[in-house]
Amino acid sequence: MMHGRRADAGILERLLAGFHGTSVPSDIATLLAGGLSGIALYPRNFGSPSELRALTDALRRAAGAPLLIGIDQEGGTRFALPPPFTAWPSPADLGRLGDSALVEGVARAIGVELRAVGVNADFAPMLDLAVNPESPVTKDRSFGREPAEVARLGAAFLRGLEAEGVLGCAKHFPGHGDTALDPHLDLPSFDGTRERLQREELVPFAAAIGAGAPLIMTAHILLPRIDPDRPASISPTILRGILRQEMHFDGVILADDLAMGALARRYRRGDSAVMTLEAGTDIAMLCHDSSAIPDAADAVAAALEAGRFEGAEWAASGARIARLREKMAAQERPAPPLEVIGCRAHLLLAREIRERLAALET
Repeated sequence: MMHGRRADAGILERLLAGFHGTSVPSDIATLLAGGLSGIALYPRNFGSPSELRALTDALRRAAGAPLLIGIDQEGGTRFALPPPFTAWPSPADLGRLGDSALVEGVARAIGVELRAVGVNADFAPMLDLAVNPESPVTKDRSFGREPAEVARLGAAFLRGLEAEGVLGCAKHFPGHGDTALDPHLDLPSFDGTRERLQREELVPFAAAIGAGAPLIMTAHILLPRIDPDRPASISPTILRGILRQEMHFDGVILADDLAMGALARRYRRGDSAVMTLEAGTDIAMLCHDSSAIPDAADAVAAALEAGRFEGAEWAASGARIARLREKMAAQERPAPPLEVIGCRAHLLLAREIRERLAALET
């Protein structure tokens, strides 16, 4: 095992973990002390807001440094936090109203509730277009079909989170809405051309970059017209070529969970970690099996030693991660009281939205 080399080369900061249970496992504590970039949390990790706040406090103590603590809080029913967190209408419902000020207000309220429990990143907004009605990815989670509308509402969501000191994460680049296969199970394919992407799928991501999105999450999806060999999340053509060079994104690229079936059915987790970092990813997620992190770290360490990573780009990636940590540190502020979670003001806002949606039906 290459523990020393991992820390010296900044390898663990290229990985983001998840775990089962409501307390910090010893292996996760060791990884955090060694420089692990962050933790993805799920409802499996807590039973109440106070438990979640205790857990995030413990994670920060174990890390002893700015730590990305992220969670899925999109609204709706599929990727949202359970009560007593406010039950927000889905992005699809917000898209029906088309009110960017309302979307920004919802995002601010989400940000307040997340800060109360010590979470500093929301894996949202989802900017995939609702093109294919059979898509298991976009159902109820997309702001809509029209690129300009999704761009406008997605940027508003990012502004709302930013105003409350929470990192937003635009996903899933370069767009997942015109497929009908769930990447948790296997690899979707989208036959879009570069021209199609420029005209439609990339429009919301360009707006997110313009709005200062600190994080963009990649999609495990094959685009054979653009890169017939590698899914987007491990494709230098798509990540370095399109996202970095053409779209000028200089924030942190976050690879969606490498253990999803789209990649795991084709690559060993160490190999996929190396390939996604080679392609231009800054931080790779392995969210459901913490034992995968040492394996991935060792594979990356071996690849680094073998010269598979270009030195200047490895350093540039490290600088992007350092800037993200600086941003997290600068945004730290006293946490709101837990009473803001599901508070009257938020419940009234959610009710107002549902009443406006009901009025659309009459």
